[in-house]
Amino acid sequence: MGEVFAGRYELVDPIGRGGVGAVWRAWDHRRRRYVAAKVLQQSDAHSLLRFVREQALRIDHPHVLAPASWAADDDKVLFTMDLVGGGSLVHLVGDYGPLPPAFVCTLLDQLLAGLAAVHAEGVVHRDIKPANILLEATGTGRPRLRLSDFGIAMRLGEPRLTETNYVVGTPGYFAPEQLLGAEPDFPADLFAVGLVALYLLEGAKPDAKALIEHFSAHGTPGAPKGVPEPLWQVVAALVQPDPEARFRTATGARKALASAMELLPEPGPDDELIEIFDQLGPLPSGFGPEGPLRAAPSQGHDTVPKTGSAAPEALPGGAVPPGARTGPASGAIPPPPIPAVPPQSAPMSDTGSFHLPPPPPLQPQPQPPATPPASRAHPAPGHVPSYEPPHEPSPQVTPLAPQPPAFASTASYTARDVRVPPQPQPVARHRARRAQRRPGPPTKVAVPVLLLALLCFAVGFWALSRI
Repeated sequence: MGEVFAGRYELVDPIGRGGVGAVWRAWDHRRRRYVAAKVLQQSDAHSLLRFVREQALRIDHPHVLAPASWAADDDKVLFTMDLVGGGSLVHLVGDYGPLPPAFVCTLLDQLLAGLAAVHAEGVVHRDIKPANILLEATGTGRPRLRLSDFGIAMRLGEPRLTETNYVVGTPGYFAPEQLLGAEPDFPADLFAVGLVALYLLEGAKPDAKALIEHFSAHGTPGAPKGVPEPLWQVVAALVQPDPEARFRTATGARKALASAMELLPEPGPDDELIEIFDQLGPLPSGFGPEGPLRAAPSQGHDTVPKTGSAAPEALPGGAVPPGARTGPASGAIPPPPIPAVPPQSAPMSDTGSFHLPPPPPLQPQPQPPATPPASRAHPAPGHVPSYEPPHEPSPQVTPLAPQPPAFASTASYTARDVRVPPQPQPVARHRARRAQRRPGPPTKVAVPVLLLALLCFAVGFWALSRI
């Protein structure tokens, strides 16, 4: 079993690594499902402040993977989010290379929708790149994208955690104004979205520096090979070096993309079918789809003592088929029926506690059967007679004898015939008598109180007469 964090999250296996922590697959014992847990590696003040900023984001959108909860245990902290198994855009391009334009438009539309929700909360992501854009394992169905990793995100107007001459982010996806020290803003995120679009269309990381120089020297170039012109116009507007020439909002870019998608040709039958596989490895030993596997209860006390060879299989009621018994020679008297085995205790629950079984029903003590008459015939060893339930009355056993059970250790637990009838009537009479003879205050207390009350009354009357 894995390490249980803060009494709730059981770490299973590492599935990734970020800038400030490692990402684990973990089992949430409270919600009983697998989640992704990001564990902070460093505990210095700078990393903790970034951690607090990231876990404080609560953006509920189908295309945003924001933190859902957090926990702390001694000097360790983590936050959790949904477990996404389809890998990132890096895995997808690594499997297929350049993607079809129509498929790219679907991914871009979802990315811009999630980014619009992030910007609506006043948050700048600052680290949009293919590795931070995850996919659900949808197979050949419609893809579902999730924007993740808000480790360096910040709200507009919040103080920066880096020095003035430093830039935080991933090289190759910086906007030109970021390199010049400008404050983070929404158009910088849109520039990174344009670079991600080129990555998907060309199957390789674009050269952002050469692209900026070409745009600055020659203006907007023509569409690259294999990229439809309507889609290129949207991508070119996203990667303009001048932030004033870009789309100002993700919603505006999404509207332009929707218009471009209407002008794209329909996918042909020869187009490659894109399938998004499950990139997570199998669960390690000790874990299953429903969580940690509990050890099976010991089987040492579940068997019946053997007499001879293999133990026969018990039928309902604890009896054994006559033909299935194995014992001495064929002419010997069959052994008496084996009494019913008491029910075993329930297995341990998921929380480590044990369920107590109900008390066993009161059963008469079985008496050893009398020796059968000599004229009674016994079946041959090779013949298996049909089983008939033993309903015949036995002279040695009294069905419901009022005698105490033979098991002394459970006598107090199963003796249901001994009952003490309640006696509410004497208690009621006692309470009534006690209520009738409730005494008043003693004379030594009552007389001074009455004299004091009369004195107060006289003084009050005298004061009223003086007015």
